[in-house]
Amino acid sequence: MFRRAIQQTAGFRVAARTPTYGPSTALRIPSIALGAIRRPYSTEPGKEDGDKAREVNAENGNGNGNGKSTAAKTDPLNTIEELNKCKTDVEAKTKEAADFKDKFLRSVAEFRNLQDRTEREVRQAKDFAIQKFAKDLVESVDNMDLALSAVPEASRNSTSPEHKDLVDLYKGLRLTEKILLNTLKKHGLEKLNPLGEKFDPNMHEATFQARVEGKEPGTVFHVQRTGFTLNGRILRAAQVGIVQAAP
Repeated sequence: MFRRAIQQTAGFRVAARTPTYGPSTALRIPSIALGAIRRPYSTEPGKEDGDKAREVNAENGNGNGNGKSTAAKTDPLNTIEELNKCKTDVEAKTKEAADFKDKFLRSVAEFRNLQDRTEREVRQAKDFAIQKFAKDLVESVDNMDLALSAVPEASRNSTSPEHKDLVDLYKGLRLTEKILLNTLKKHGLEKLNPLGEKFDPNMHEATFQARVEGKEPGTVFHVQRTGFTLNGRILRAAQVGIVQAAP
């Protein structure tokens, strides 16, 4: 059919070149042939395209009033249910966020407490690292005190040539003790001599009691062995004798 149309078109072209002298000589072209000729070269949508366009228009409600709108009508009940569901979800998330915040604050507080406790333990370990060494060292200080107390008081400041060596020895021991105590003080170790002070059971160790005229009861009147403190903590309590109250 297409080939026949081409042939007829070719005949029409030939006839069109011949001059026409009247209406009787006009060439009539069948409409079928014209449709067959126009379709391969036409840019207009065909029947199928037109049907599809009409279907789309009918679905979108853009036709001649016969199309139905696909937009669903809003149901008030569904809207209320969705709002309630959203409200419940928001409340649950708010509660969850509050729980997370509480856990976070607790974790931060615990971490800060751990930091403070660690710093305190480190500081204490640093301050009392020499505690065992200091306990052994105070025995040497006691021996130094015994050596100094062995020198009679009358001979300590004597100008006699006979006591010159003894006086020099005493002065040397006293100077050595002073340097030693200053060195220990730099490291937090201090000597505790509570003579004349009120008895304190946290710092003193009472070895005996005696009545002493002119002394207030409970006062330390004799120091048998001096005590020591390490960075404010009692390393060794002083052994003392205290005044006994009158019956």
